[in-house]
Amino acid sequence: MNYRLMHKNVPVLEFSLDEATGAIVSIGEVWHKEHIPVGISYKKGKTDRTALNNWWQRRAIPASRQGIRDALQEMNVYMTQNLLDKCMGLSLSDQYWVCPENSLFAWKEINFFENVFSEDVGNILFGKKISDRKISLFSPDNTSDGWLKKKWSIIDGKRYLIKGGSGIARQEPYNEAFASVLMERLKISHIPYKLIMQEGMPYSICENFVDSNTELVSAWYLMQTEKKQNHVSVYQHFINCCEGLGVPGVQDAMDRMLVTDYLIVNEDRHLNNFGAIRNAETLEWTGMAPVYDSGTSLWFDLPEAMIRKDADVICKPFKTSHQEQMQLVSSFEWIDWSALSGIEEEFREIVKDSLFVSEKRRDAICNAIKGRVRMLKEYADKKGKVQLAVSDRTNDVEKDTAYSGKNF
Repeated sequence: MNYRLMHKNVPVLEFSLDEATGAIVSIGEVWHKEHIPVGISYKKGKTDRTALNNWWQRRAIPASRQGIRDALQEMNVYMTQNLLDKCMGLSLSDQYWVCPENSLFAWKEINFFENVFSEDVGNILFGKKISDRKISLFSPDNTSDGWLKKKWSIIDGKRYLIKGGSGIARQEPYNEAFASVLMERLKISHIPYKLIMQEGMPYSICENFVDSNTELVSAWYLMQTEKKQNHVSVYQHFINCCEGLGVPGVQDAMDRMLVTDYLIVNEDRHLNNFGAIRNAETLEWTGMAPVYDSGTSLWFDLPEAMIRKDADVICKPFKTSHQEQMQLVSSFEWIDWSALSGIEEEFREIVKDSLFVSEKRRDAICNAIKGRVRMLKEYADKKGKVQLAVSDRTNDVEKDTAYSGKNF
């Protein structure tokens, strides 16, 4: 079937979709190449079909999502990619959508930012059965990413994302709430998460941080805008790509994100849960996105006996350890260390009524958080002294050079 890829009201290009596999099989005329999704190559009058197809299929719910097999069966859908055209590819993260050939749909009438949507898909993803009526598949949940159970909901006219936890401790929602408090103390731009309980289970909830005029572009696609040179590190390549696009304030934002991830021992800061924000109409970049999606942290899947400040855990996205990743931080001078005093007690307060996080576990986590703050302070002090010594040596060399120049 033939479609038009739309960016709000702008027709971008035409393409043909295999409805059985959900794959793009051909690309036709391109009308506005500047609106092609960021990171999709357009050279010599041709759009990279493989890259566009990957972009399209990655909009679908990942196959790793909790309970997805049962959910697909309930919806009578073979695979998650088949859900994309059921909602015209609409999302609550950007303004791209697909319009069937010869149809008269208008963005204003169908987008999820301004119009109501069905919560059937979200409810099914949360394990609920809908058997008394026909299921509506017109939902932004069709294009939500991540492996944890989640759904979009409209509350008092605003769009909120509700997300669950995993394992016995169900710790991710508590971690999101704690990370929000920590970043609030340090005045780091972030998305506030709150803890809610539904049917006895903990969930985190946050308001959508993009609207009908702005959109999120993940780090993965930002990094596809330039070819990485072999001698350039992954981190520097990311910085170069952002600066090449004109994204402001990248280094400062990354410093704050990496410090946050160190303190909460984030294990899953992958290239698809941080990025930049741009205006969907003017295509101008407003800056890096506030820090979000920090739940896979605080030793969430380790037994109590293994929770400690220096526990060996996975680190992403630029290095394999948080200690190495701290070397990428350009400055720690912005940190108000007094604001971190007693921060571990915030976690204790958040989980005090939890039926899932035991007292022994919360004590271990609080002690480890306190230790992380101390470790970071020691590292920052040491790096500051080294930088000061280098600066002093540089000044001495400049003075000697100036003096020698006068004699000459």
